Amino acid sequence: MAEFIEIDDAADPRLRDYFGLREASLRRSIETEQGMFIAEGEKIILRAAEAGFQARSFMVSPRWVAGLKPVLDASDAPCYIVAEPLAEAITGFHVHRGALASFLRKTTWTPEQVIDGAQRLVVAEDIVDHTNVGAIIRSTAALGWDGLLLAPHAADPLYRRAIKTSMGAVFALPWARLASWSDGLADLQSRGFTVIALSPRDDAIPLAALARQLAGNPRPIALLVGTEGAGLSDHWMNQADIIARIPMWAGVDSLNVAAATAIACYALGAASKR
Repeated sequence: MAEFIEIDDAADPRLRDYFGLREASLRRSIETEQGMFIAEGEKIILRAAEAGFQARSFMVSPRWVAGLKPVLDASDAPCYIVAEPLAEAITGFHVHRGALASFLRKTTWTPEQVIDGAQRLVVAEDIVDHTNVGAIIRSTAALGWDGLLLAPHAADPLYRRAIKTSMGAVFALPWARLASWSDGLADLQSRGFTVIALSPRDDAIPLAALARQLAGNPRPIALLVGTEGAGLSDHWMNQADIIARIPMWAGVDSLNVAAATAIACYALGAASKR
């Protein structure tokens, strides 16, 4: 059972895992060095624990302790009890759900494990916004796709904002980083995947038409989505078997990458054969 420790000093070194959570560049280096990540909110903490991640500590406002009882009863990590204003001073933002936990990272899936047996994969190039990565994970899981592959320089799916946006789906959806940006797609094609690049290019196939073409398609598909602003690199675009687009109106030239991914997952997922 977790040990409960009341703390009233925002500088207490026992809380160092939670210092300055809004300082993204600093947090990335700290969390990588320490091999940990932060889960925010009761549901996400419970999902992280259910997925087998080991807690280093908890930082909880008193009124949220009861909701975390299952995970606290099963853990021997310390649980620091802090008032909500103190939690804000420690983290640098208002902790809306009153509960944070620090967990040890672990390698859950390798690229080979994500690919093996999959019929529908999303493959994200170097998407740098953690919120977009989290939203893509959430849509990929919710719409029944089998996993996510990330290019080597994409944002960290276990960064707090990505975890929060995914609503904990990051702990259940198989995901991994490709070992190589240059030839990772060739590996998918060698395994029989039809690689589909999503792009607003005028010469791309409209998504609805492609979905009709793929109806009952027995081959697995990999959907490529690109970086914010620039979209997919020429290197990845040129390797795709098919380029598809979401038609636009009202002078809008593109959608946010997370929104576009959700639409494409819905349209192509309904068409492709599992």
